[in-house]
Amino acid sequence: MTFNSIDIFSGVGGLTEGMHNANFKTILAFEIDEIASNVYSLNHPDTSVVTKDIRKVSIAEIKRRLNGKKIHLIAGCPPCQGFSSIRRLNRSNHIEDERNNLIMEYVRLVKALRPYTIMMENVPGLVSYDLFKEALAILKDAGYKWIEYKVVDVKNYGVPQSRKRLVLVGSRLGEIKVAKPNYEKKTVRQAIGSLPLPAKSNDQTHRIFPTHQLDVQKRIELTPKDGGSRKDLPQEFLLKCHQAKNVGFNDVYGRLRWDDYSSTITGGCLNPSKGRFLHPEQNRCISAREAALLQSFPIDYKFILNIPRANLALQIGNALPPKFSYIQSENIREHLMAHLG
Repeated sequence: MTFNSIDIFSGVGGLTEGMHNANFKTILAFEIDEIASNVYSLNHPDTSVVTKDIRKVSIAEIKRRLNGKKIHLIAGCPPCQGFSSIRRLNRSNHIEDERNNLIMEYVRLVKALRPYTIMMENVPGLVSYDLFKEALAILKDAGYKWIEYKVVDVKNYGVPQSRKRLVLVGSRLGEIKVAKPNYEKKTVRQAIGSLPLPAKSNDQTHRIFPTHQLDVQKRIELTPKDGGSRKDLPQEFLLKCHQAKNVGFNDVYGRLRWDDYSSTITGGCLNPSKGRFLHPEQNRCISAREAALLQSFPIDYKFILNIPRANLALQIGNALPPKFSYIQSENIREHLMAHLG
């Protein structure tokens, strides 16, 4: 049985990739960024992608596009950057960001279209936000009596990186739970260890990584292989901003470890000054392909490459890992089969 889905805030398609692997058919996707929308279409040509601000999309327009099709799942990752731990820099208060309110756009579509099930993914900090509690109340009033949400780590679901996320699932049909971890450990070595040197690769996505000035490159070369960090450098090679104790993030200019999970692949993943993004062995930052593989995208996933490297990194880092999406989507599919099959 085929189940229909809608992907809101779809980005380059990580969420949809997982849903498709779980035999959902994504009828519609919504994404405001044109480049991300084009990447989505490259990889999911059978889905109709609406490149538009969701706040400007009417319910009447969506219903016209659906043309009477039943929707079994509405899934989405509303941007809530003001509640990420990095943006808050350990402050208890959130940062005012107009994107924080996009969760209510997700609620608006769910309330109007009444899919059988819902799934939402976001930053863990959202749970303490009043608007999240308001959204829960609206969803329950709309008939989603069975809702569960948890903060989980995608590394426990077969994704080769540590990344904590808030996951919410809900149903109008009966009790539903967030999918349990399968504790399949996938390491950096398993994800990227078999790739050729970028210079010897025919994959243009693998050939994209930053080059550096001589002093920065020297620091990279001096960083111990397989997990070394800036703390391992001789004092004379430390940046002035790092010479004082307890200053800066420890993972900056750090190497990944072969036989462990990657650190979180963020929108700065192609810039070693943004985190632990150095290759475990080679004297360079990870490539765009390696970042995508650490996000659990398939090796043949297509990206638009004639854009600024920072833009490409943002699209990869902002995506929901497809393997994690697959496990959550498969859990929802089994729920739908039990009640509708």
